[in-house]
Amino acid sequence: MHDAIVIGAGHNGLAAAIHLAARGWKVAVVEQAAEPGGAVKTREVTLPGFRHDLCAMNLSMFAGSAFFATYKDELTAHGLELVPAPDAFASAFPDGSWLGVSASLDETASRIAALSQQDADAWRQMVAGFGTQAPHLFGLLGAEMPSLQTARTAWKAWRAMGTSGLLDMGRMLLSTPRDFLDAHFESEKLKAMMAAWGLHLDFAPDTAGGALFPYLESMASQAFGMVIGKGGADTIIRAMTSLLKAKGGEILLGTGVEAIEMEGGRATGVRLANGRTLKASRAVIANAHPKLVFGKLLPSDPGRTAFDKRVASFRAGPGTMMIHLALEGLPDWKAGPELHRFAYVHLAPDMGLMARTYAEAASGLLPREPVLVVGQPTAVDPSRAPDGKHTLWVQVRVLPAEILGDAAGTTSARSWDDAKDAYAERVLDLLDRYAPGIRSRILGRAVFTPCDLERENPNLIGGDNLSGSHRLDQNFLFRPVAGWSRYKTPVEKLYLCGAATWPGAGTGAGSGFMLGRKLAGK
Repeated sequence: MHDAIVIGAGHNGLAAAIHLAARGWKVAVVEQAAEPGGAVKTREVTLPGFRHDLCAMNLSMFAGSAFFATYKDELTAHGLELVPAPDAFASAFPDGSWLGVSASLDETASRIAALSQQDADAWRQMVAGFGTQAPHLFGLLGAEMPSLQTARTAWKAWRAMGTSGLLDMGRMLLSTPRDFLDAHFESEKLKAMMAAWGLHLDFAPDTAGGALFPYLESMASQAFGMVIGKGGADTIIRAMTSLLKAKGGEILLGTGVEAIEMEGGRATGVRLANGRTLKASRAVIANAHPKLVFGKLLPSDPGRTAFDKRVASFRAGPGTMMIHLALEGLPDWKAGPELHRFAYVHLAPDMGLMARTYAEAASGLLPREPVLVVGQPTAVDPSRAPDGKHTLWVQVRVLPAEILGDAAGTTSARSWDDAKDAYAERVLDLLDRYAPGIRSRILGRAVFTPCDLERENPNLIGGDNLSGSHRLDQNFLFRPVAGWSRYKTPVEKLYLCGAATWPGAGTGAGSGFMLGRKLAGK
């Protein structure tokens, strides 16, 4: 008999398990895949010696998390290594120019001043204001929603910033990226550089609630830089699994859950695909998409009909394609070799293109010109590839889960298996426009379509790496279902965590750690 069974060995499930084990609970984590990590995995998918982060690459949220602050020394002792990337992100533009954010404020401001001195001054003011707002924003993101802690965070924000400051923060939380950026800056390139972050979280330029992530990522990168994992993002998973085992936790890999066992309306354990049953006396924690939990793992219940319908209507975010390249050398950026310093290079030249791309994907069309997030991990961490060689991490944002047509009209494919190669070539054509000759540097490649990503990880429904749209009606106290945003479910002793729950997607381990603390009482 265990105290708790955790379904899914993603980083949120592991965070919950570690905290409960540290508080004396007997915990088992069950994972259907042969390796832990969920969307945080690193593999040699192209050639031997080239380690690629399959999905998540940026570990800044993990490094800044409450979980990491609590277990930093222990995780480090179990092998966790992070590598700083002071030159965090940049955008390249079709005219051969670029703009980027480095941890040196003077460097960043100087680049912006070349476009607009007014914007450079406004950037410095925004950075100064971030120092005031950040504790309250991160306090909000680190609190159950809703909760007494949320109220205390709002109270502290009011005491520190006054009514005007609190209203300004609230307006930003509700604003579209375009409205927020237009209110602060005049340079279209600066606005495009920041707005690109919105598409990481399902926010087109004119989507309400989309200003927060561009603001946070831009300001945090300016204030702290970025970090990635030494040797791969899976450094956090390897350290977490090792720490969990050291605390007496059990991890069962390659072992799928067939059903959640029930007795008297309570979750009592899980039945595995191999027929084995594991009992849990205090909690079953599903670090899995709610649609999988309430659509497959639990029997239907007339008393739960309304809840189940709301879960069934939980909307996915856009699909994603991942292209991993083993390279002879870093891209020969038309904008200049200075871009080799940056962890991320966005190819999203203006908000008009971002809006069109999003609209095309939302209509089921393969976008004519996708938005690309190009990760250059070996520019920061050479250990991921053989000497002198490099890896490139290309995330294609945003794509339809089901293909109804092609905005460019060049392919008739209506399934991702059929469209895979052609669309990958479209992506490489686009990359070649910004980095001429990129194909001649490719030693090996691996392409994962939205369907491939879901096959790899069933939680990524339709290739949605967010586990659900983050628009306002599915965020904050509405995530995943209004009235059930505090990790509890209508099934007694059954709890949810993961990207589909507050505070959403990312590597911050927020939901897992908050749930672990909730169950342990501290």
